[in-house]
Amino acid sequence: MVLCVDEKSQIQALDRTAPILPMLPGTPQRATHDYTRHGTSSLYAALDITTGKVIGQLHARHRAIEFKKFLTTIDKEVPDDLAVHLVMDNVSTHKTPVIQRWLVAHPRFVVHFTPTSSSWLNLVERWFSELTTKKLQRGAHTSVRALNNDIRGWIKTWNENPRPYVWTKTADQILDSIARYCTRINDSGH
Repeated sequence: MVLCVDEKSQIQALDRTAPILPMLPGTPQRATHDYTRHGTSSLYAALDITTGKVIGQLHARHRAIEFKKFLTTIDKEVPDDLAVHLVMDNVSTHKTPVIQRWLVAHPRFVVHFTPTSSSWLNLVERWFSELTTKKLQRGAHTSVRALNNDIRGWIKTWNENPRPYVWTKTADQILDSIARYCTRINDSGH
């Protein structure tokens, strides 16, 4: 099983200082620019690239200890007969001695680090984007508990009808596009 793994840390429980006014015919939804902060939460998520199903876990903090708890959750949820390939970035919490020891003790887990500045390769980032734009961006949360309940609800709803993300271009097409972009910015005269 291949899982794209990452964390969305410091998700803020924000509440607008005035109620959000709904969209009406000819009038867009309206919200005040100011808000009250009620704390933060960190979401650890693993996206199964074949099915699109998400394993998620929320924590108050973002450290190797919480990441180890998340790995243990993945270990419990994935059938024992499957090897688990984790695609993730090189963030320091993924490489601590605690995590290295855990991985050695769980040899069915194989880690594949994405290159630096290549978060777009990790498909769970695309899922985080949907969570943000479709659930969090316009949400109002009066507490971290309310925020966490909304995130858990989003995961539950997502997993009722999961859908995998499918690349629409080949690797060569993507690399050619990046090469053209690099040439364009290097030749811009700046």
